[in-house]
Formats: sequence, C-alpha cells, structure tokens
Amino acid sequence: MSNLVIQHLTRAFGAARAVDDLSLTVPSGKFISLLGPSGCGKSTTLNCIAGLEHPDCGRIQVGDFVMVDTARNLVLAPEHRGLGMVFQTYALWPHMTVHDNLAFVLKLRKVTGAEAERRISAILELVGLGEFAKRYPFQLSGGQQQRVALARAVVTEPRLLLLDEPLSNLDAKVRQQARTWIRAMQQRVGITTIYVTHDQAEALAMSDMIAVMANGRLHQYATPAEIYEYPATRFVAEFIGATSFLEGRLVERQGEWVRVWVPEIGELKLRADRQPGGKVREWAHDRPVTVAIRSERVQVVRGDGPCDNTFEAPVTGSAYEGARWIHHVKTPAGTLHLETLDAAPAGKLRLYLPPEALFLAPEC
Repeated sequence: MSNLVIQHLTRAFGAARAVDDLSLTVPSGKFISLLGPSGCGKSTTLNCIAGLEHPDCGRIQVGDFVMVDTARNLVLAPEHRGLGMVFQTYALWPHMTVHDNLAFVLKLRKVTGAEAERRISAILELVGLGEFAKRYPFQLSGGQQQRVALARAVVTEPRLLLLDEPLSNLDAKVRQQARTWIRAMQQRVGITTIYVTHDQAEALAMSDMIAVMANGRLHQYATPAEIYEYPATRFVAEFIGATSFLEGRLVERQGEWVRVWVPEIGELKLRADRQPGGKVREWAHDRPVTVAIRSERVQVVRGDGPCDNTFEAPVTGSAYEGARWIHHVKTPAGTLHLETLDAAPAGKLRLYLPPEALFLAPEC
C-alpha cells in the first residue's frame, strides 16, 4: 500500500467553499478521522476522494495512482478508483443474502468462482458473521448490518477504505462495541482508512491521526494526544473535549513557566511550552491572554491543599450524568466547568487549577 496524498483540495457550492484548500497526507495503513461539526466539509472531502463529488481544484493520489488532478482535467470515475466505502445507511441490497451482497461486488470486479468464495468466507469470519451468510439484511440487527456493509467494502481488497459516519444509526452501547471491532479489523487487515465523524470520543479512541475541520478549512492534523493536549487553534480547544477559559493578563515569563493575573482569582502559574509540537510562544508583558483547562482536570480542594492556583467561587449549576456530576462555577474572568463523583455542596467551592494542566489558549 501507499500513502494517500491530498493537495490543495477545493470544492465550492456557489459562493460557499465546502472544502477550502485542504492538503494532508495519510500514511499507508493508518486510520485517520475527519472530525468537525455539521457543515465543516468532512463528508464533502470524503466524497471527493470517493469520486462522488468533483472538486474545483486539487490533486488526490494513492502512491503513484492519481485519481484527481484538476490541473490536467483528470477526474476518475468512482468505479475506476478501486476504493471501498461504507455509507451512513449501509446501502445493502435487501433482496440479496449476506453472501450475495458480497458476491455481487466481487462479480463487478471480475472476481468469481473459488477465489470469490475464499474471500467471502474469510471476510465474514473476520467480522464474526460466518454463520449468517444465508440471511437477508432484514433478518439482521443494525450492528450486524453494519458489519455486512464493512465486509462488502473490504472484500474487494480496495486501495482505501472510506467510512461515512457508519455508527450513527446504532445505539450508544452497540456503538461503543462497534468502534472497538472496526479498529481491530482495520489493524488486522492493514488497510488505509478515512473515517468521517462528528463524535469526538470515536475519533480520539479509534484514530492514528485526526484532521479537525471547520468551515471547510483544516485547523489541525495530528495524533489524538497532541490535538487534545496541544490544540492549534481556539476552535480546536473549544471543540475537542470540555474546556473552560479564563481571561487575564500576562504578568511575567520565567523560563518554561508564565504567570497570568486573573481578576478576583489572582495569579495563575502555568507552563509556557504547552503548545502544538512543544513550541514556546512569545508573549509581551501585560498583554491580554486566555488561560484554558480541561474540565476533568479542575480539582476541588477539601481541607488543606495547595496555595498557588487556588481560589473560591460560587456554584451556579450542576447536572447529574450517572457516573459523574458536572458543575458550573462562575468567576469574573469566565465560567469554569468541572467534574466530580458527588454533588457539590451549596454555596462556594474551593478549586485548584494544576499548573501542568493549564495552557494558554491559541489566539485564533
């Protein structure tokens, strides 16, 4: 297999650019997610790779195999790209058995006879549906139908596997199980996979790399850990995870640490190098900055605790989510969201913001 390379991909609908000058490289055999809110351009990007959309500009290739090069007016038809795709609705043929759904796509690729039967048997065993070959789609659960759709996409041994929100029709528990076995299957087969989702948990749990998109543009392309710990833009910091922001002013920089003055909270100490790639940002003295922290890292101080980065603030609301409580604490510099295992007492909470958990939010 070879790398998927996308260069300067652009797709406009009228005056609106659904995909705006997107470039990224997907290493061979890796699982990457296109992540973002509705309308960010992730599905349009996937459709341009699949050949279901014709880009206005750009180049898409796998290794030396060029599928799109608008500069040469080259746009291959979907059936000539050798790709496998799973749609949100699965799109199984209802009048065909599980076996025949797979056999039909192999026949279109001129794979028949013993080789077709070998592939069908192997892939159905891989997705755990070996005993369901003679059943029709209506005789299967939603999770089983999803596995058939995935098997049908992989049985042709495609160059790429494209997944367009394939878990969106499943309930929460089945969804969690499905993402585990999809990832396991992808790693076992070793196929380069592009996965479209708006679900952060799916992207973080399943991906080797995540491309975070908004308004047609790529905001960050990195590993799940780097995106979570070192968001490149304010949008990424807000979209990935639950993040709280406090407005303040830079007091001083001391090596790898900075101090920020936050109204009615006081000075907060945090690391200066918590930026994408470990880069250290330059900050002028007394300039406005935004301090950010993930909600699960805000700590409640009970009894004696640290002196630095500690303050009191009133609880303005709470929500019970079964495994945890979510609390909202209002300060003059912004609202903090935090998680605890129990209900918050009435009135104020004493909070501690660990210096290593704080980071300076990107300006844009």
